[in-house]
Amino acid sequence: MSDNGTKVLDELLEPVARAFSREVAQALMNIRANDATRAQIAELAEKCNEGRLTPTEREDYESYVQAMDLISVLQAKARIWLASRHAT
Repeated sequence: MSDNGTKVLDELLEPVARAFSREVAQALMNIRANDATRAQIAELAEKCNEGRLTPTEREDYESYVQAMDLISVLQAKARIWLASRHAT
């Protein structure tokens, strides 16, 4: 995702961040892919770097990347939310 795409995602998710509770923010911080999913992503990333993805694999890999971008933005917002509540 481009920097501009990440900025748009960040702006769109701002209302979600305003609805956080401590429990929700902490739960978002703890989101991790399971071992099987991490292995699948690593395999697809390697094939992508080597230019060997099939069209279906490319679609799957792009979906993983988009999901990871979304989760990363939410986790960043959760970190900021938790830090701002801890500082007060």
